[in-house]
Amino acid sequence: MQDNHDLEMRVSFKDNQEANAILGKNDEHLKLISGLFDAKLVARGTELVISGQPAEVEYAEKLYGELLYLYRQGMHVSAQDIQYAAQSIREGHKESLHAMFADTVIVTYRGKQVKPKTLNQKVYLEAIRKNYVVFGIGPAGTGKTYLAVAMAVFSLKNREVERIILTRPAVEAGEKLGFLPGDLQEKVDPYLRPLYDALFEILGMETFQKYMAKGTIEVAPLAYMRGRTLDDSFIVLDEAQNTTPEQMKMFLTRLGFGSKAVVTGDITQIDLPQGRGSGLKHAQQVLQGVEGISFISLTERDVVRHPVVGRIVKAYDRHEQKDQKM
Repeated sequence: MQDNHDLEMRVSFKDNQEANAILGKNDEHLKLISGLFDAKLVARGTELVISGQPAEVEYAEKLYGELLYLYRQGMHVSAQDIQYAAQSIREGHKESLHAMFADTVIVTYRGKQVKPKTLNQKVYLEAIRKNYVVFGIGPAGTGKTYLAVAMAVFSLKNREVERIILTRPAVEAGEKLGFLPGDLQEKVDPYLRPLYDALFEILGMETFQKYMAKGTIEVAPLAYMRGRTLDDSFIVLDEAQNTTPEQMKMFLTRLGFGSKAVVTGDITQIDLPQGRGSGLKHAQQVLQGVEGISFISLTERDVVRHPVVGRIVKAYDRHEQKDQKM
């Protein structure tokens, strides 16, 4: 029996194909959403009936409205996207889900659209567009490096810059670098591999190699930046938590006219020798509020790898907080 205070709303689908796409294979999405809201969801052919407490019904109806819009625009939404969208709607974020997903940065050589998957990622992209220097700080899997590289490729293809420079500190090599086999490039390549991987995925091997041969793209250890002035460049400094304050200052002061820099890092994963301060942490203290510089924090909610990665990050955070209290 329905409570007098309950609300009932209906969502109509164009046909069975649309209903199946929105409700998910074997009603997987329907079951997921039923668990996210305190409302009763019943699918009847090409109609979905939502009933329960008014606020919960309105949240669920708004989510289905967003999912329908995305589907009709030819976009695919995963279970993880639905969970994030439901939480964002419940928390009252004004930005619609479809506005977030419609922000395509670039299309990879395989036709995959690179776009933000969380609201924080969209904020991060907007900060990169509007500022000269952006710090993207957060745990592994939040897309901070990949999105920065995608923005760099976009800027290059749109002739906003003349070259891309990607760099990382080869911290673990330290004094042992000379004892590794091969020439200098072969010695540092393992530390730069994640940057190569992002470029390969976006550009494809052939295009990447052409850009590298012409010097349009440069992937190099941070030490190579010293003494240079980088004009008309999009520069990405990855793993910035492993820079010293001196290295961070050196890097930031390389920025020339027509250039933009994105600095990414995870302050919970510092590999510097004990007693050495992190340049990323230091920059957070020194540069807050400086015009043209933006700090964006990403969290476990922005992890876009396998869902278990987000739970792993959260578990480690809880453990570390517990240790700090002891």
